Amino acid sequence: MPNYFNGQNSILAIDNVDGFNEMALKIFQFQFENNTIYKSYVENIGKNPTAVNTVDDIPFLPISFFKSHRVLSRELPAQKIFSSSGTGNQGNSKHYVADLCVYEQGLLKGFQMFYGNIADYVILALLPSYLERGGSSLVYMADKLIKLSGKTESGFYLDEYESLNTTLGRLKTEGKKVILLGVGYALLDMAEKFDVDFQELIIMETGGMKGRRREMLKEELHKVLCDGFGVEKIHSEYGMTELLSQAYSKGNGIFNCPPWMKIKIRDINDPFAFVDENKSGGINVIDLANVYSCSFIETQDLGKAYADGSFQVLGRFDNSDIRGCNLLIG
Repeated sequence: MPNYFNGQNSILAIDNVDGFNEMALKIFQFQFENNTIYKSYVENIGKNPTAVNTVDDIPFLPISFFKSHRVLSRELPAQKIFSSSGTGNQGNSKHYVADLCVYEQGLLKGFQMFYGNIADYVILALLPSYLERGGSSLVYMADKLIKLSGKTESGFYLDEYESLNTTLGRLKTEGKKVILLGVGYALLDMAEKFDVDFQELIIMETGGMKGRRREMLKEELHKVLCDGFGVEKIHSEYGMTELLSQAYSKGNGIFNCPPWMKIKIRDINDPFAFVDENKSGGINVIDLANVYSCSFIETQDLGKAYADGSFQVLGRFDNSDIRGCNLLIG
């Protein structure tokens, strides 16, 4: 198998559109030749790989395939299997990760592109629903960030809200830079129990209510969190079990990707067509770090992309499993 993560030709060294497009086409050919599930899907929809000459020509695999198939290049063992919490009627998604070093290198580089040196931060993770089950890629990510921070104060919190409040008060007094990474409902619980008032705190919301509380629009959730924590804006992380890369928002729900990740918006009435910038549709993700599984994923999210490469997440498809189910390979 070729190594896409060494030297100047590394995926993580991409720094311009031409480099991204060239690498995306190379990875498409590699995955068509080596990923049995992806190859079968491409053939099933009648796409000839010789006709794939631009990034817009590349087919995107419906994300539901990760619920029913081992999406991994042939002959590669899995170092780790990430699994979702299981929404929808087909059970959990499973992402077979062939090289954890790729995930960890991309995580660190992507984080530092948006936030600077990880060692400058205390990382606190309020992820109760994720900690209570195994296989969460978000817990793996948070654990790596906690360790990379090198701070003794960094760590996980299940439902120890009083202890977390005490820690935040101490860190505020000490003038420490702090990121509190949390799932929506747990951050709401914290905001309702305590008046934190920590203006310099970075709240990074990831995920919603997970069935624990009523669903809220992001704008409503973020306003309540701003009031509860005394901050001006709420940051967010956009990632998922089936990806190895993360996009980040520093406020107002606008996300930006690292250079090896790109969002394309598909027409909700024609999954093989794309809409113009500033128009809403289904989110397709190109994640070149996913080279050993599938880099081209048709998600269940609705969104809107902009000319500068940023994007918004607007919601989810209610019948998101349908197209993937119809095209499953026996």
